[in-house]
Formats: sequence, structure tokens, C-alpha cells
Amino acid sequence: MPELRKDPIIGRWVIVATERAKRPNDFKVSHADDREGACPFCEGHEKDTLPEVLAVRKKGSKKDKEGWDVRIVPSISQRLDLEGGLDRRGVGMYDVMDPVGAHEIIVESPKHFRDIHELPKKQIELVIETSARRIAELGKNPKLKYCLLFKNHGLRAGGSKVTKHVRSQIIATPVTPTRVKEELWGARFYYKYKDRCIFCDIIRQELESRERVVMDTKNILAVMPYASRFPFEIWILPKNHCSDFVNIKKDEVKDLALVFKTMFAKLNKALNDPPYNYMLHTAPFRHAKRPGYWKTIKEDYHWHIEVTPRITQVAGFEWGSGFYINPTPPEEAAKYLREIKI
Repeated sequence: MPELRKDPIIGRWVIVATERAKRPNDFKVSHADDREGACPFCEGHEKDTLPEVLAVRKKGSKKDKEGWDVRIVPSISQRLDLEGGLDRRGVGMYDVMDPVGAHEIIVESPKHFRDIHELPKKQIELVIETSARRIAELGKNPKLKYCLLFKNHGLRAGGSKVTKHVRSQIIATPVTPTRVKEELWGARFYYKYKDRCIFCDIIRQELESRERVVMDTKNILAVMPYASRFPFEIWILPKNHCSDFVNIKKDEVKDLALVFKTMFAKLNKALNDPPYNYMLHTAPFRHAKRPGYWKTIKEDYHWHIEVTPRITQVAGFEWGSGFYINPTPPEEAAKYLREIKI
């Protein structure tokens, strides 16, 4: 019989197959012809992007020229603008505001790699540090409430048809996304009654059972959630409690880079370069102290990265009910991934 499993943070239910479950090696992805066009993100093509907003450059190199290691540029498809005011207003019963915010591309290498695990570990560390730096800079803008860092790898995950150059994205908004709010409310509710962070408790339990652990370093844990929505869904969490990703420590950066390089290489080998998304969930920007407004957020929330391979189809039942159907237990998927040699 399948199991109904409840996510302990937001209360979402997931149907997890146990009998007649798909085996982990049933999910290998097949690829059609994936020829690319000219890449605007490679070093030497700086004129093909909008002017950079931040770059890690070699000494003596000039803005929007060659000589960079990580480069952040506005997205050409951006629909948000940091200029102007919010102009919050009502249209009858509906709320509306002007599209204040930012949409930026983090070009993670001057060379044409396709996935983050192909980069040297030191380069991944630089990408993590530069991402945290840019989020911190955007957080100084009092009009912005949240910044989402994410990656779309592969067409099915929202990647580009033109180029597969390794990159991630940042979108900063004047509102906190509903998906993050659900976690914030769930974490606060748990802390109110137990005086503990729910994410820290999950880390303790997963380290004790080790059934769903994918990778364990001194500072970072990668684990498949108990109520995984998708086969091979992975959460990456710092072991030391921290609500804000921008406060990541040097040792955590090193371990996170190691997890990225190892874990995504294993996913690539196990599933034949699957399309995937990863999303950073971190605490919102906090510009004002309000009575009752996330008073315990530093104690109750815990930043983490959610990795969701796009290897199954979300259909009408999932969209209509909020349930997800996962055809492979996370315990089996975690064991399979641990045993992959790279």
C-alpha cells in the first residue's frame, strides 16, 4: 500500500509509493539533439549582455570586458525595475502595485560549462560567495522584501534553448513569496510550542536514522525529505542554525561547494543529466521592526536549498489538490545516490 506522508513544516501531504514503486534507475533521462547557438555568456561576448551590475574580476580588467571570474548582469527578459516607487493601490477589491524589483543572471564561469559540478571546487566557492554578496546588496533597498536565488537546468526545468552555459538567477521582489511564507508560518508555529527550530530537529533526526542522507560534511547536510514531492528531491541545509544565507561562513561555503560538486555529479551520472531546479529559501529582508512581525525569525527559520529534478509529470490531481504523488520512496533514492561512484 502507498503511504500518505505529511511535511512537518507546512503540513503538505504527499502520496509515496512503497509497493510497486519505480526503481531509482527507472528515471534515466533521454535527450534529443541539443545543439546550441552562439553563447552570449562566454568570456569575450560581454557586449551581448546588458551591462554588469557586479563582477569578480582579475586585477587590471575593465567593466564589461574580458578578465572576469563571476559576472552578474540584468536579465534581458526582466519585468522588474529597481527605479520608481511601489504605488500600492486598490482596483476595486483587488490589490496592485508597480513592478519594483530586480531580475539578474549570475554567470558562474567565463568558460562554457553546462552544469555546476563541472566547475572546479574553488570556482563554485566563488559563485556562492558572489551570490551571497549580491543578495546582501539588494537587501539594502528598503523597497525589497525578498530575494530568490534559483537555477533552471535543462529545458524541462525552464532552461534556455539557446545556450546551456552554467548560470543561476536572482529575482528580488517587494513581497515575500507565498511558498516561503508557508515555511515561515510553520517554523514559527513549531518554535512557539517547542522552543526549537524545526529544521534543526529535522537535521538531528535525519543524522540519527541516516536513511535519507545523501551527503554529510562537517557543516552541510544533504538529505531527501521524508515527504519528498518528487523522486530524488534533495534539501541542503547548514548544520549550524542560521536564518539568513548572506551570513554563510567560510567553512560552510567550502562544504557547500563540495556538496554541489559531488551531489550534482552523482545526479548527472545516475539519471543521465536530468533537468532540475534548485531554489534557495532564506529569511526575508527585515527593514522595519513591527509588533508581532516574525519576532523570532532569527531563532525559528533556517536557510536551505531545495533541489527538484524534473523527471516526473505534475498532473491534474497535484494541481487541484496540493497533494504530490512520488513514485519512489526517498529512502530508496537516497541509498541509490549514495552508492553512485564518480
